[in-house]
Amino acid sequence: MKKILLVPALLLSLSLTACSVMQGTPEPPPAATAGHAQEIRRNQTEGLTRMGTISATVYGSPMNAAEVIQKRADASGASYYYVIMVDETVMPGRWYTQAILYK
Repeated sequence: MKKILLVPALLLSLSLTACSVMQGTPEPPPAATAGHAQEIRRNQTEGLTRMGTISATVYGSPMNAAEVIQKRADASGASYYYVIMVDETVMPGRWYTQAILYK
């Protein structure tokens, strides 16, 4: 009987631990550089001013989509950007990506 009760308790414990791992503790972003936006992680956005979002749809690879996002973030005057999505569309080789810009 104890083995049956142990399994759900273990699964619950592992699930809750996984949630805390994904949150991460807040960290400061790297030092800003002039004219070049830097990609940051979600836990580095605390205290930054959100400027808006940008998106891009490109043919090629996820790296091509990342390059376009980098260029658009630079052009907008953002210091940082956080990529929230990179996904292949229904058309093979066509990628959609979206990022949040921060100052």
